[in-house]
Amino acid sequence: MDASSKETQAQIVQMTQFILNEAKDKAEEIDTKALQEFSIEKLKIVNMTKEKIQQDYARKAKQIETQAAIARSTAINRSRLEKIKTRQDMLTQLAADSKDTLAAQLRDEAKMKSFITKLIVQGLLMLLEDQVEVRCRASDDALVSQCLDAASKEYTKVIQQETGATRMVRLSLDQKVKLAPAPTSAKPGPSCLGGVVLACQNGSITIDNTIDSRLGLVMEQAKPVIRQLLFTK
Repeated sequence: MDASSKETQAQIVQMTQFILNEAKDKAEEIDTKALQEFSIEKLKIVNMTKEKIQQDYARKAKQIETQAAIARSTAINRSRLEKIKTRQDMLTQLAADSKDTLAAQLRDEAKMKSFITKLIVQGLLMLLEDQVEVRCRASDDALVSQCLDAASKEYTKVIQQETGATRMVRLSLDQKVKLAPAPTSAKPGPSCLGGVVLACQNGSITIDNTIDSRLGLVMEQAKPVIRQLLFTK
């Protein structure tokens, strides 16, 4: 082999080595870049997963907090409703006991006549009419009839004392309209403890002075005092 061929062969070997070295460097560069990109991508995935876990945890914690608040509110409302029901039951029982006490006291005819007379007078003073019909239970017709004259005279007396005027009223027992009968466990339905309803102007104006109405009014007015006595801790 001559000198020229040897030189050419050396150049070929040199170029081949250069190309191999360049390829090796390029491969290393590609590997390094791929590793960097993998690390960056892995970090992104880790951060996204971590953020999703944190969001899920926050959402579940909020759900648990909301459920606890709902349960607490439900328990408070249930307790309030139970307390209200208990109080209402006690007031209802108190009203029932009061009715029984009144009914027992008014079995005395003298007391009943005096009571009915006062109820009629009170109604007349609210109406201030010349002609008034008195409604009562059918079982009280005789008793109430005996009270009409006394009530009329008492009404005139009160008007005279309070105003100096003389005012008369004509009372009559309403034979068509009757109040409900006395309450009884054997016969449920509308009932009335007694008392009267006064009507005038062909029944267009009425004053309810039944014992039931008066007791209901007293119970309503006395509720603040009753609550204080029964329910104050």
